[in-house]
Amino acid sequence: MTDKIRLSDELGRQLRERRESLGMSKSELAEKAGKVREVIYRLEAGEDSTVSSLLAVCGALGFALRLERAGMPSATEVSARFQDDDDAA
Repeated sequence: MTDKIRLSDELGRQLRERRESLGMSKSELAEKAGKVREVIYRLEAGEDSTVSSLLAVCGALGFALRLERAGMPSATEVSARFQDDDDAA
């Protein structure tokens, strides 16, 4: 066994928590996303699914996916981020 949490497990947990917080059943979410109920079961269980299914379910839950480059940011990127934070204050 490993202590590492798989991304799909964490994503599944977040999808389930959001669905439950909205008071939606798996069937209701599936209908809203235009998918079959089994897709919801698979995603919430951290099992493989298609990207299109994931995007449809996220959209139905009011989630947006954001892609970021992996790895350490450059000094310029860090500086720009702190500048953005200063401007927002």
